[in-house]
Amino acid sequence: MKKYLIIAVLLLSNNIFAQVEVVSTFIEKWDNSKDYLVAVAEAMPEDKYDYKPAEREMSFREQLFHIQDNMNWLGTTHFSEEKYVKKEAVKGLSKAQIVQEIKASFDKAKTFVQKTNNIELSQKVDFFAGPKSKLQILNLMQDHVTHHRAQILVYLNLNGIQPPKYVGW
Repeated sequence: MKKYLIIAVLLLSNNIFAQVEVVSTFIEKWDNSKDYLVAVAEAMPEDKYDYKPAEREMSFREQLFHIQDNMNWLGTTHFSEEKYVKKEAVKGLSKAQIVQEIKASFDKAKTFVQKTNNIELSQKVDFFAGPKSKLQILNLMQDHVTHHRAQILVYLNLNGIQPPKYVGW
């Protein structure tokens, strides 16, 4: 009996430590993602911020706003008690202002996620694609940034600009 109790405690403690690692691992990756997106945003000259490779595409500026708005929406809606208020893209913001807003959005989402406890990660939330766990929302937040950042890396290349060196884990 004692042997089974020890095994049960070890299995449960391993599961608890694995969950703790999820948030800290996400935060490490999130910080690197922030640094990389900021480097990409800074690499594009300000006079090219309205560049888009095709009429149906978002401009570089619009892509950055879309990334920022999505992290604000997901972070606020699913990891805080605050009510998300959609912000309209402000035309005429300088490159420096856009970069500052991106940094602030990453930091705000990070603050919300850091307050998430282990049990909450498995909780289901309402989502337009059906119920998702908060862990799935974390994955979506990072995946969305990666997806749109990859698009604007192409914008840099199409303008003959060397993209910044990748910042991963």
